[in-house]
Formats: sequence, structure tokens, C-alpha cells
Amino acid sequence: MNVGVLGTGFVGQTIGTALVEKGHRVMIGSRMANNEKANAWIEQKENAFAGTFEDAARFADIIFLCINGAFIKETIKEMDSALFAGKIIIDVTNPLDFSKGMPASLLPDYSNRWSLGEEIQQLLPDAYIVKALNTVTARLMVNAELVNEGNHQMCICGNDTVAKNKVKHLLAENFMWKPEFILDMGGIESSRLMEAVVPYWLGVMQVLGTPLFNYQIVK
Repeated sequence: MNVGVLGTGFVGQTIGTALVEKGHRVMIGSRMANNEKANAWIEQKENAFAGTFEDAARFADIIFLCINGAFIKETIKEMDSALFAGKIIIDVTNPLDFSKGMPASLLPDYSNRWSLGEEIQQLLPDAYIVKALNTVTARLMVNAELVNEGNHQMCICGNDTVAKNKVKHLLAENFMWKPEFILDMGGIESSRLMEAVVPYWLGVMQVLGTPLFNYQIVK
């Protein structure tokens, strides 16, 4: 599978590395060509490539969106939306405001009746946005077994059932998420709930002193 990862930070590189190790072809994308972080990432990796955001979107069968949430709206508007048409985009992002320190809060535009996931779907109406992986740390995103042998919840949401099922398979087959613990929250509007839990997660992380934890729903 050809995978595009938009974003060269720790999250993007962690996801990209895990997928390359599973045998996928991965292009990591940045705003400008010849990005130093992207070029360093592809060194000594087979089937790893670097390019612009547009290059990675064009290359990919499926796309991971790992751009800083504060800049996504402007970044997508600068791109040709046709590059995303008909493709699944896994939205890993969070609209966090760190200006007042930790724990971060949600950016005001995405803290009540609108979410970043919905914004992205609105900006890319011909793509299939699936919100996932945004509620855990990067290492846990790509290896669910790091916590409680994989017995903990991953929530996803999106408007297209087929796209969500494909994402469930990807998470299970590549990142060890157990299907019975992947919870479908419904339409993309549930991004409001999934993004809202992240400031709380950051507070718990500060108390625990580690990001390697997650939640399990018990009923």
C-alpha cells in the first residue's frame, strides 16, 4: 500500500516508520521540498520517500494527517483539494492551544459545537475523513500492546462506514489494535468529543509522569 504522511514531526515520523517496517511504501510530506527532517527520516529506510504535502497526497492510497492542528485550515486551503478526492484521510490531529502552558486547552474555534475533524471534512468534501489515534501518544498509536497487552479503547469516527472499516483493519493489522476495542463513535461530528478529551489526557499525563497510558470502557 502507498501511504502518505503529511507532517514531519514526531507523530508523522513514528507512524511512517511503523508502516515502512510493515512493508508499506511511505512518502512523508512537508510544506517545502527538500525538508531536512524528511530527508533525514528516509535515510537507511527502504520504501521511504520524501516530498511536499502535494507530492505525498498524490502518491498515497491512504493519507495520515499529522500537521499541527493550529495550521491545518490554512495548509489545506493552499493545496489542490482534488489530490484528496476519493481517498481515506486518517485525521490524527488536535486543535490545541499551548499559549498558556500545560495542560493545553482547545483552540476557541474548536471547543464547543465545531471540531477540527469537521473542518477538515468541510474543506475536503470529496475525501473520506476518519478521526482516529488522536487520543494517545505516538508510540502507542503504532503499538497498542505497549499498554495492558492491547486491552484498551481506540475511538474512531467518520461519515463513511466503508472508510471506517478499512481504517479498523489498518489499525488492527499494522498497529496491533484489537478490533473489539475499536469503538465507532458515529459521524465526523463526534470529533468534538474525541478532541475534547485531549486536554484532560494531557493533565493525566502530567500527574502520571508518562504518556504510555490509555482508557478502557467498562460497562
